[in-house]
Amino acid sequence: MTALTVTAAGKNYGTVAALAGVHLSVPTGELAAVLGPSGCGKTTLLRCIAGLEHLDAGEIRVAGSVVAGGRTHVPAHRRRVALVPQEGALFPHLSVADNVAYGLDRAVRRSGRVDEVLALVGLEGYQPRMPHQLSGGQQQRVALARALAPRPRLILLDEPFSALDAGLRADLRRDVRAALRADGATAVLVTHDQAEALSLADHVVVMRDGRVVQDGPPTEVYAVPADHWVASFVGDAVLLPGVVRQGRAYTVVGEAPLNGGSGDGPVRPVTVLLRPEQVRLTPVDVPGAGQITGRVLRHDFHGHDLLTVVRLDDGTELQSRRLNDGPMIRAGAAVRVSIHGAVRAWHADEVPVTAEPVQPVG
Repeated sequence: MTALTVTAAGKNYGTVAALAGVHLSVPTGELAAVLGPSGCGKTTLLRCIAGLEHLDAGEIRVAGSVVAGGRTHVPAHRRRVALVPQEGALFPHLSVADNVAYGLDRAVRRSGRVDEVLALVGLEGYQPRMPHQLSGGQQQRVALARALAPRPRLILLDEPFSALDAGLRADLRRDVRAALRADGATAVLVTHDQAEALSLADHVVVMRDGRVVQDGPPTEVYAVPADHWVASFVGDAVLLPGVVRQGRAYTVVGEAPLNGGSGDGPVRPVTVLLRPEQVRLTPVDVPGAGQITGRVLRHDFHGHDLLTVVRLDDGTELQSRRLNDGPMIRAGAAVRVSIHGAVRAWHADEVPVTAEPVQPVG
């Protein structure tokens, strides 16, 4: 069953189209991440789903029932849709248990549901505490428990981790995903954080200028982006000019098979996408490691991995990422550069080159 269906949703603020024909479908029990830069329309979409804004066009269905569209606008409190805001918004004068129980009928309160959802979010035993006695991460956990408690048809998460520090944010993301799965909840997460969307969601919806430009599993959105902009927005991207010939892309770094690339036809100029992890560097004295050479400019150390910037002999600069599991090639050293795996390519008008998937090289 589909928990949420958005069809051709439109919303204008004066002459600005915040939503311009948005389509979205979220199956029951899944988490969808709506990803995009500030001003792309993702928060407006969330508010329309929640019932806080009226649609100007299109339709929204929750669990098969129309809640917005045409003459219909079901009030927010009757949609059985829960919203977790950016900063919890707990009632400061109520205990943790009373915050979670707020709005529940007596039968549900007596059923043990409050204790159940607090255990799901890792706050078993926190019932008597007051909000001021909690950390920011704990307050967000209470907000999620409060959203889960009435068993809504849909939970909306409005950048709920943005106010937390990086380490706490990563831990809370994992725990929120586990709690949603354990309770069988359906959720829509709005975020501008690519890592958050890719690591949490069952599928990622990328928005730009009020429209959905790609919708698919995280692995597909990352490996087979719809256009140049998605490639650069979702993860680090190295974009190079090249040509396509007989199912292979040729660039200044060398050649590689196309990921979904066409086989036959004339030579065509394209833009080629490389992810930094596909750019392999080896010392220049290692034989058989590629014919393209350059020099290491600098390293950006990230603990678990290392991002190296290299300048080719023709002046092209590239990024290369690898696990921090071996000796570092010193800055200024000469290296050989090669491509690992299949690449993505687009014509000048940003229409993707398409064909059957190919096996990575190397």
